[in-house]
Amino acid sequence: MSMWQWVKRFFKNGQLDSLKDCYYELSAEYYYKKLAVETCVNLIANALSRCEIKTFKEGKAHRGNMYYALNVQPNQNQNATAFFHKAIRKFIYEGECLIVMQNDNFYIADSFNVEEFAFQENKYSGIQIGNLAMNKTFEESEVIRLKLTDTKILSVINDLYESHGKMIEAAKSYYKLKNNKRVLVKGDFLRAQDDETQKKIDDMFETQLKNWFDPDKKSVAFQLQDGFELEDMSDAKVGLTIDSRDISNLIDDIFNYVAMAFHVPRGLLKGDLADIDKQTDNFIMFALNPPAEMMEDEFNRKAYSKEDYLNRTYVKIDTSKIKITDIVQLATAFDKMFAIGVYTINDILSELGHEIVDDEIANKRHVTKNYQDAEEALKGGEEN
Repeated sequence: MSMWQWVKRFFKNGQLDSLKDCYYELSAEYYYKKLAVETCVNLIANALSRCEIKTFKEGKAHRGNMYYALNVQPNQNQNATAFFHKAIRKFIYEGECLIVMQNDNFYIADSFNVEEFAFQENKYSGIQIGNLAMNKTFEESEVIRLKLTDTKILSVINDLYESHGKMIEAAKSYYKLKNNKRVLVKGDFLRAQDDETQKKIDDMFETQLKNWFDPDKKSVAFQLQDGFELEDMSDAKVGLTIDSRDISNLIDDIFNYVAMAFHVPRGLLKGDLADIDKQTDNFIMFALNPPAEMMEDEFNRKAYSKEDYLNRTYVKIDTSKIKITDIVQLATAFDKMFAIGVYTINDILSELGHEIVDDEIANKRHVTKNYQDAEEALKGGEEN
C-alpha cells in the first residue's frame, strides 16, 4: 500500500476521519516490516562503522589525511560513525548515496540530479547538502556514488508485505474472535418496541456486562433479575480458543523474508545466539563484504589515480575487526603466522587492536629453522 493510498483511506468528504484510526492502521500494517528492515540496516551500518579503513602508500600502511577523514572525521560536522550510518541508510532506503569531495572533506548529498551518459562522464547537478544548495555541476570523477545493484529490493519487500500484512491482520482478528467472551441473555423481553426503551435496556446490559468481563476489575457484582438467564456462548466454553502462535509465525515470516532480501542470517536478525560464530561469518561474507567492497572500489577509483593504485597506493576496508575473538583462540594462529614470517610483532599487535611499538625488531620478520629452501631440500647429500 502506498502512503497516498493509506492517507486517502482516512479522509471522508475532504476531512480527516480520525487520527486515532490512522495510528492504529499504521502500527498494524507497517510496524513489523519497519522493525525488520530497520534491524537489518542498523546491523550493516553498525558493522561497517566498526571496520577500519586502512590507507596504503606504495604498499606500506600510511596514516595521512585520507585515513583521518575516513576513520575519524569526514567533515567538520560529522564523525566517521555518524557519516557511514547516514550513507548506509540512504544507500539502502533510496537505492543510492552520493558523497561529494570538497577541500579534503566528504559530504553526503541529501538530494541531487544526475544526467547519465554512455561514453562520457555522468554529470551531477542540483546537489543539496543540508540547507546548502550547490550551484556547481560535478562530473563522475569528482563524486563518490554508491548505488545498490538491485534498486527494486525494497519495492519487492513492500509488495510482499502488502499481502502478508493482510494475513497478519486477519490472524489477529480471528484470534480476537475466538477468544472473545459472548453471553446469551434469556428472559421475558416483552416491552415497548420504541428506540428509547430499547436503548435503555441495551445500556443497562452493556454497562453491567462491561464491568463483569473487565479483567482489570478485582471484584464485581452482577444483578441478575428474576426471569433472566445468562448462557455462555464463548468458544472457550467448548475449548475452541487459540493462542497467539499463528500471529507470531506470520510475523516471523516477515523477518525471514527481509533477512533473505538483505542476506542477513535469520538468527542474527532475531537475536538468536545459537551458532553465533557461523552466523557472524555468513553476515560478513554475504551482507557486509559486498557493500564494503563497492565502497572501497569507489574511493579507490575516485580519490586515487590509476597510476597510484597500480603503485599500491589505495584504501582497503578491513571487515575482520567486527568479529570479537578471544585472544586465547588466536594464540596458536598468531604463533604459526609469526613462525613462517607472515606477521611481524607489530602486525600481530595491530590485528589485536593494540598500538604498535616503535622498535626496529618489532618490524622484522622471523622464520624458524624448521623451514628451508625447497630446492636445497631436494638436492640431499651430506653437504646439503
